Amino acid sequence: MNTENLNTAAAQFGLPLYVYHSEKIESQYNRLTQAFAKVPRFKIHYAVKALSNVSILKIIKNLGGGLDTVSIEEVQLGLYAGFAPSEIIYTPNGVSMEEIEQVAAMGVQINIDNLSILEQFGTKHPTIPVCIRINPHVMAGGNANISVGHIDSKFGISIHQLPHILRIVENTKMHINGIHMHTGSDILDVEVFLYAAEILFDTAKNFKELDFIDFGSGFKVPYKAGDIETDVEEFGKKLTKRFLAFEKEYGRELTLAFEPGKFLVSEAGYFLTKVNVVKQTTSTVFAGVDSGFNHLIRPMLYGAQHHIENISNPNGKERFYSVVGYICETDTFASNRRITEITEGDILCFKNAGAYCFSMASNYNSRVKPAEVIWHNGEAHLIRQRETFEDILKNQVIPSTIEEPVLV
Repeated sequence: MNTENLNTAAAQFGLPLYVYHSEKIESQYNRLTQAFAKVPRFKIHYAVKALSNVSILKIIKNLGGGLDTVSIEEVQLGLYAGFAPSEIIYTPNGVSMEEIEQVAAMGVQINIDNLSILEQFGTKHPTIPVCIRINPHVMAGGNANISVGHIDSKFGISIHQLPHILRIVENTKMHINGIHMHTGSDILDVEVFLYAAEILFDTAKNFKELDFIDFGSGFKVPYKAGDIETDVEEFGKKLTKRFLAFEKEYGRELTLAFEPGKFLVSEAGYFLTKVNVVKQTTSTVFAGVDSGFNHLIRPMLYGAQHHIENISNPNGKERFYSVVGYICETDTFASNRRITEITEGDILCFKNAGAYCFSMASNYNSRVKPAEVIWHNGEAHLIRQRETFEDILKNQVIPSTIEEPVLV
C-alpha cells in the first residue's frame, strides 16, 4: 500500500479508518505454505480472533485455508463465510460444556485443554473425534500476556499430566485424532519452537490414531524498518525434516497444521487517524488524534509499537511527537516518536494494524467504532460500515419505571 492509496481511502470513507491490503495477506499465506512445501499434508488454520471480518475470512477461504476459532461465535462466523465444518478447529478456554457440545453438533473439530472437560466430553461423546491441547511448559513470546505455553499459563493440559490424559482416554474409549500446542506470540528463537515440537512428538507417540499434529503459531512479524522477525524459511526446513522423520516412525500419514493470525494479517493492516490538535507543553509536543485505545488498544495493553507516518507530509522535516488519543484517561500511542512535521488536520497512519486492533475495539467513552476497508484488485472496498450513535443505543432498554419519574 502506498501513501496515495491510503489518502484516497481516507478521502472516500472518512476517518478514523482501518484499511487492509489483500495482496499482503495472500503473500504471507503463500510464504508459509512454500516454507512447508515438502510436507504432503499441510494445513493453515487462520486464527479468527486476530481479525474476524467476514470478508477477511472469505479471502482466507479462497486461498485454501481453514480457521482456528476460540468461541462459538467465531465458529458461526466461519460457517457464515462458507467454510465447511471440517475446515474449522475450535479451541476454547474456560467455556461451558454446553458450548462445546453445541459446537461439536456442528461437526467442527473439537480441541480440549482441560482434564475435567476431557473426561466429561469423552464420557458423553466417546465417538466424536477430539484433539488435545498440551501445555509444553516452554516460555516463549514477546510479552507475558501473550506467552501461553509456560508452567503458570491457564492454557493447555500440562505435559506432566499426560498419565491422567491416558487414563481418561482408556476409561472413556474416546477417539483422539489430534495433538496441539501453542506456546505464545512473537517467537523469535526457532530452536525454542523446535524444542517444544519435540515434546509434542513424544506426546503423539501415546496416541495411535492421530490424523494431525497442530503446532499453533506465534511467528513474529517486523514492526518497523530493519526489525527482526521469525525466519519461517529456516523453521520450515528444520521442522519439515523432523516432521517427515516422525511420520515414518509413527507409521501413519499425518497433517502438519499451523494457526497463524498475526503473521497473516498484521502487516496487511493500516489505521488512519486525523490530527485534531498539536499541543506544545513545557516538555512535550502532543499530536492528539481522532481516536484512542477504544480503537487500537495494543500500545496501552501490551506496550506494542506501531510505526506511525504522517501521510499528509511524508517528506517533511522530522520532529519528536507524542501521539495521543481522545480517551479521557492516559491514552498514549507513542512517546517522543520521530515523525515528519505534523499540523492539525494531517492524517497519521499506524502500520501493522491488521491483527488484534479492530478485533479488540470497544465503545469506551461511548465512541463509535471505525469503518473497515479492504484494498483489493487495485480498489478500496467497504467491508464494515462506520458505527453510528444509533448503534450505541441499539440494544439498550429503558424500563418504564425509569422512563417517567415517580412523583411522591
